[in-house]
This record gives sequence, C-alpha cells and structure tokens, in this order.
Amino acid sequence: METSREAKRKDSKKNTMHITRRKTRQITVGKLKIGGDAPVSVQSMCSTDTRDVAATIEQIRQLEAAGCEVIRVAVPDDEAAAVLPQIKAAMTVPLIADIHFDHRLALKAAEVVDCVRINPGNIGAWWKVEEVIKAVNERGIPLRIGVNGGSLERPLLDKYGWPSPEALAESALNAVHALEDVGFTNMKVSLKASDVHHAIDAYWLFAHQSDYPLHIGITEAGTALTGAVKSTMGLGYLLSQGIGDTLRVSLAADPVEEVKVGFEILKSLELRHRGINVIACPTCGRVEIDVVKLANELEKKLGHITTPLNVSVLGCVVNGIGEGKEADIGIAGGEGKGILFKKGKLVRKVPIEELMDTLIQEVELMAKEKEAEGNGTVVVPSNEGWESMAPESDRPSTRGKEIPVLSSKP
Repeated sequence: METSREAKRKDSKKNTMHITRRKTRQITVGKLKIGGDAPVSVQSMCSTDTRDVAATIEQIRQLEAAGCEVIRVAVPDDEAAAVLPQIKAAMTVPLIADIHFDHRLALKAAEVVDCVRINPGNIGAWWKVEEVIKAVNERGIPLRIGVNGGSLERPLLDKYGWPSPEALAESALNAVHALEDVGFTNMKVSLKASDVHHAIDAYWLFAHQSDYPLHIGITEAGTALTGAVKSTMGLGYLLSQGIGDTLRVSLAADPVEEVKVGFEILKSLELRHRGINVIACPTCGRVEIDVVKLANELEKKLGHITTPLNVSVLGCVVNGIGEGKEADIGIAGGEGKGILFKKGKLVRKVPIEELMDTLIQEVELMAKEKEAEGNGTVVVPSNEGWESMAPESDRPSTRGKEIPVLSSKP
C-alpha cells in the first residue's frame, strides 16, 4: 500500500517544470525517427581516418555499445568514399557522411549512407547542390544542412561583419528556402558555434522561423572537462526550452565520452532515461568509506545495463536511507558496517567488504526484473503549445540587430 510520503513525492514530481518541445517535421535517418514526437537522439562522429576501415569499424562498435544512435564519418576524398560500403555493412545504427568542398563525394556517399551532411558555406555553386539533392532524392535519404561559424558565406560575413548568431541563422534559412524552392524538404539543420551564447542565439532565431528538426551542438567545445561543461550549458539550455531533436557533444576526447555526456544531459532533464544513474554524496569529514572509488567502480561495472535505474552510494549510515530515498536501490556505509536499501527502505545490513559485490548483484537482478516488466527507456515530452512557451523578454539577446526574417513561402 502506498504511504503518504510516497504519494506526496509523486504529486511533487507531477508539479515540477515540464519541458514543452518545439513542434517540428519528422525525418527518418536509416530506421531512426528524428523530430516530431521522436525522442531526442544522441550521435557522435568517428575520430579515426575513415580510410582505415578496421580502426573505424572498431570505434563504431565501441560507440554502438555506449548507446550511440547515429554515427558520422568524414569523407575527405575518393578513397574514403570507396570504403563506405564496408563500413556501412558492419553497422547497426545509421551512418552519416560528412562532406565539405567537393560535391562529387556527396554523390558517391549518397549511394551508401543514410544521410549526407553538407555545408552551404563551402559546397560551391548552386548547381552542385542540385546534383546532391537529386542523388539523395533518388535514394530517399535526408540531407543535414550544417552551418558552421568557421565557414560562413562571404556575403553574410560582409553584411554582419563577423559570424554572428544572425549570420548563422540567415545562412541556414537561406539554404532551407533554396531547397524548398526546388521541392526538397527532407532535411535537418544545425547552426554550430564554439561560443555558447552565440550558438544559443543562432538556434533560437532559426527555431522561431522554421519547423525543420534541429541537430544541436557546441562545436569545438574543448577537452573532456571544459567541452562537457560548455555543451551542458548550451545544449541543456536549448533542450530545456524545447529546442533540439538530435545532439552531439563535441569533445577533444574519445567519442565514446561524447555519447556518455550526451545521455547524461538528456537524463538530467528527464528527456531520456537510459542505464544507471549514480547518486553519490560529495563526501565530507563524516564519510568512513571510499565513496569516490565505489561510485566510479559502480559506473564502470554496470555500464552494460541499459535499463534506467537510480543507484545511490552514500557514506553515512545515519542519513543514508533518507538522502537516498529517491533511488531505486543503494548502499550506505560507515562505522564498520553497511546497509542495502531499496526505495528508501532498509533491506538488510551488509559487511563493508561485501557492499560493492552485493549492490552489483542486486542492481543486475533489479534490471532484469524491470526488463521483464516491459518498462520503457524513453520519455517523450509533449510538444503542445511550444509557441507560447516563453515571453519575448525571456528570449536570448540578439544584440540590437534586426532578426533576419525571410519572406515566408506562399
């Protein structure tokens, strides 16, 4: 029977802020739905030389194991384009070809991959884009229009003086409208900058003038630590405002770390639920067990579990159950003893030296039980009423410049 405390906790969760997602069109990349009512997906990009097929496939397998849902590879030349069939054949998730400068590489890639990314700032003359459109149309695959602050068209740089958010938004809108003029609408869009404020502003400007799905990211974000922080601030803000349909956390680190950070961002906003969420105390002078070691060991040993579970590791027996009451399961230790608790209730006492093994066994058992019950791993917030989600005064600054609103289509 549900206790009054559990009932109050449920009511409290019902009253917390609900993210209302932006209404967008929906596209399909491979078998993955992006936009519309589909959950926000997590993607990454291989850091290997695409021409090294063995190394690229090995990294792809690592990314897939981490939960990556879309993987992009660079296609810098004909040799890289030629090995795409081998790479695609070894994958279980959609493959995107990243093309710059040479549209002929996009034509070759379109024969194999699930999506082609082009940059309107460096792909060349319009007739080249039309050939790419024809190629992707023939295969029924989408384009990603990838605008980047480092490669904007010269006329826009001359107009704005620098790669401003307005310039990024106008570049993306120009590309979208040009594609619409020839009847092409199977696309998603990205507007990436390395500055968090600029990226937020650019995405916000575009999101309020177009309904195409958005790939969000902070480009060249930095190392594992600084990049994760910048991405969390930028992507977290956009997602909290309902903006973003798929994301990449760009890090100067192992791409697997990008996937981990991406899912943690989504989990923290309750947009996705996947795998173990470790709740660990920050430690203090009262702690008598090595919480840091236990928490890190727990994440590594339970990394294979995809069932969403909150697992708590706390260093104080006295306050452990109370502080871990939101967890599905957890341990606390001190004064030479440990306890195992579930849903805020004591299960049994456990010797300190057996705490970790006991918790791992119990978590794996609980995960199997939840899987058997058929519990889902995804939360898809509503996109009702996105247009009125925030007053004008709350929107990011456009630095006093005119928003580049282009004429709407008849």
